[in-house]
Amino acid sequence: MPPPRQKVTGMVTRAKVAPGSKSEHVGVVLRTPEGSEYVLRRVGGNAFRDEILEDLVGKTITGSGSVSGQTLILHDWTVKDGS
Repeated sequence: MPPPRQKVTGMVTRAKVAPGSKSEHVGVVLRTPEGSEYVLRRVGGNAFRDEILEDLVGKTITGSGSVSGQTLILHDWTVKDGS
């Protein structure tokens, strides 16, 4: 059974992901008002560079998806008006 979907709201930014590892790169992350940070992935999207997620940088979104560790695998999202 797949993990249940969760809704998470926050600001989409860029940040270093997996620092110190072979997979280190600048990725797209979601920072919540409570201080949590999730690396964003999109179902079917490229793990290292996803143009659709790149277009969300600087916007506040509410995403629905599966959380696995510090990664939020987005199934869908809405952009908050005015962001």
